[in-house]
Amino acid sequence: MEPFFTKVQVRWSDLDPNVHLRHSVYYDWGALCRIEFLHLHGLTAGLMRQLHFGPILFREECVFRKEIHLGDDVRVGLKLLKSRRDYSRWTMQHDIVKNGDTISAILTVDGAWIDTGLRKLAVPPAKVAEVFSHLPLDGAFQWLD
Repeated sequence: MEPFFTKVQVRWSDLDPNVHLRHSVYYDWGALCRIEFLHLHGLTAGLMRQLHFGPILFREECVFRKEIHLGDDVRVGLKLLKSRRDYSRWTMQHDIVKNGDTISAILTVDGAWIDTGLRKLAVPPAKVAEVFSHLPLDGAFQWLD
């Protein structure tokens, strides 16, 4: 699979009083990257509403390495670390990279799918497996059996 990255822009409103990126922006960028990937592969918000399912997160953790400042060139990567074979549970990682090759943060999320009508965890529709098959895999990717 080809690597997937979303380019993001550091805005003035993203900065904290120390004039570096607020911690919550890293999480927003991870969500933006995940949703952009799904959308680009046909798994849109409209389709999820129509099929009555959507993603949920159990855990979101960020390890901060290097500060990001206004004017930095930033991209957010996406890769699948592990998943059940039916993609009902999964772990993704975002490498947040500035200025070409400096890893600023590593964001890891554990998620699943919810039936929005029943409000219960569920095995997702076949479209999810189709889309997830395009996710870049981490070098140590593992299936959860």
